[in-house]
Amino acid sequence: MIGYVTIGSNDIARSCAFFDAALEPLGYKRTFEGGGWAGYGPGGKKEGLEIYIATPENGQPACLGNGSMLAFKATSREAVNGFHAAALAAGGTDAGAPGVRGEYDPPFYGAYVRDPEGNKFCAYYKG
Repeated sequence: MIGYVTIGSNDIARSCAFFDAALEPLGYKRTFEGGGWAGYGPGGKKEGLEIYIATPENGQPACLGNGSMLAFKATSREAVNGFHAAALAAGGTDAGAPGVRGEYDPPFYGAYVRDPEGNKFCAYYKG
């Protein structure tokens, strides 16, 4: 079981503004910010899958991983739509509008965005 994921950032304030907005429709809230780090957890609690935003410890610029993506399981199609809209409004870029992908049973409904650093994220709902 994965406990947490860390995402590199070159601008914590900008990243926090993006993640505050984009993760809210998925039920995530910021748990802390300080020292070049910020954390998010389900319902604002430090439990379940935690998301950390951090400036790299080695002092080098944060960079994105080609082919890397983090996907969030949503509770409804409306939550997927909310994630996508909020992410774009908070400075993210569209990487795939909300919609059904492929021919799966149950249907896979997803939306894709990139944060201001260029990292790719998906919110999805099966049903």
